[in-house]
Amino acid sequence: MPLDHCDRPGKDRLGQVKECAAMPKIKLKLQVLCDDVIAIGPGKADLLDRIKATGSISGAARDMGMSYRRAWQLVDIMNRCWADRLVETNPGRASGGARVTELGEKVLMRYRAMQNSLGVCAADNGWYEMAGLMRAAPLAQQPGNTKTSV
Repeated sequence: MPLDHCDRPGKDRLGQVKECAAMPKIKLKLQVLCDDVIAIGPGKADLLDRIKATGSISGAARDMGMSYRRAWQLVDIMNRCWADRLVETNPGRASGGARVTELGEKVLMRYRAMQNSLGVCAADNGWYEMAGLMRAAPLAQQPGNTKTSV
């Protein structure tokens, strides 16, 4: 979840108006691990959201631009990592179908809350000050370096 420096409008440390389009961003990626396996992360949380919305793994995969096989693998990993299934499927039905379980809803809610708190934590711990010290884009070479690249 990128946190844009321009979430706080105003002036930079030199008193100039911020130009938001070129300002640095921070990307915080929360992953919850089960041993060395990602039990839930941003992509799996998005997949759970899409399963809730579509009522199927294939519909969720289609919406996210991923293969059904990949979506099923992610669901399988999540279901093996938690105390009980996060996604329940209905095999054998003509229409198929899947639903996010009560545990899945709880895990997703807690995960999203932790994601949001990371942005607040970064803001409260100096992100805006640090962003003000960054260039809008990297230089072609290090400052003070008179040699040209080969």
